[in-house]
Amino acid sequence: MQSQCFLRLTSTVYHKLSARNLRVFAVQAMEPVTVDHYRSAMVLSGVGDALGYKNGDWEFCHSGPAILEELHKMGGLDKVKVKCPGWMVSDDTVMHLATAEALMESGEKDRPTLFLSLAKHYKESMRDMAGRAAGATCSASCYKLRPLRPDGYIIPFNSRGGGCGAAMRAMCIGLRYPRPEEVDSLIAVSVESGRMTHHHPTGYLGSLAAALFAAYAVQRKPVREWGSGLMSLLPRAQQYIRDSGRHVQENLDAWPYFTEKWQAYLEKRGISDGTSDPTFPEEYGPSERDTFYKTLSFSGWAGSSGHDAPMIAYDALLSSGDSWEELCKRSMFHAGDSDSTGVIAACCWGAMYGYKGVHQNNYKKLEYRSRLEKAAEELYNLSHSS
Repeated sequence: MQSQCFLRLTSTVYHKLSARNLRVFAVQAMEPVTVDHYRSAMVLSGVGDALGYKNGDWEFCHSGPAILEELHKMGGLDKVKVKCPGWMVSDDTVMHLATAEALMESGEKDRPTLFLSLAKHYKESMRDMAGRAAGATCSASCYKLRPLRPDGYIIPFNSRGGGCGAAMRAMCIGLRYPRPEEVDSLIAVSVESGRMTHHHPTGYLGSLAAALFAAYAVQRKPVREWGSGLMSLLPRAQQYIRDSGRHVQENLDAWPYFTEKWQAYLEKRGISDGTSDPTFPEEYGPSERDTFYKTLSFSGWAGSSGHDAPMIAYDALLSSGDSWEELCKRSMFHAGDSDSTGVIAACCWGAMYGYKGVHQNNYKKLEYRSRLEKAAEELYNLSHSS
């Protein structure tokens, strides 16, 4: 079968297939990217965040089956009206908007100007964190940012800065720089935006992964190739760190963890070469996913680090095809940091499939929907201006 071939699965057929035999390909016939795909990418990222967060109830619930049982009692996913006060967005969306609005504000200006704009917007975003479970590393690092100074976006290396706070807010960078020839800009912006709060390779390489996967979604790159694509770019990201000349040795010493965890995951799924189809266990339900996701984690809370938040999102994208409901089950309704994995997965999924199969209840009254749509439109214009 050709590498660009795609097996379209209806929800009914999908559930009848064993996970081991599941084949998920890129879609040759997938619609060309339009501004509508950008809108759905940004809006659904907020939905993935709000659903995974559930005002803290589900982000901090340590049982995927328990979450799904509660969802069933609500009448299922289509019945969930994602709106305030019950379904506010978390710090993930607030900071994702900060990234997007800095990209919009800077437009085509030079990188130092963009970096200071990012620092400004991240610092300002801390004013909107009531009830949103802001991460301690993000909060402490944003306090250190000085956006009115030429080097005010630079913070020291942090041996404990490997959390997911950089990854959860980076997808829009991939929407801004989606073209293969723009990959150096994607690397520079995702790395620098990441280490403004998470100056540790496990943290800021998560930012690179989230941005890159969003770019791949726009490119219509087959999902099974995304992981190997990330691995092929890590040497270029490391060279960027060397060239920057800041805390180089500390970064190089801490570099292997991210690479080794991703290599092990890709080998587990049988997709290290980027050409094979992913393999999954025969039994891969909510309990099995909780167990597996935990093995990917740094400290037992799956998705809370820079390496495993995009990894779990990627696992969900590999196994969900074009099913929104399956994506939600796998990326948002699990025992880990479910809003951070959900925000990444849903953004990439929206860039590929738009609102296909998504009930309006899930997004029509989403908090900050208008800001997300405005950001999407401007990012689309910036990325398609030439």
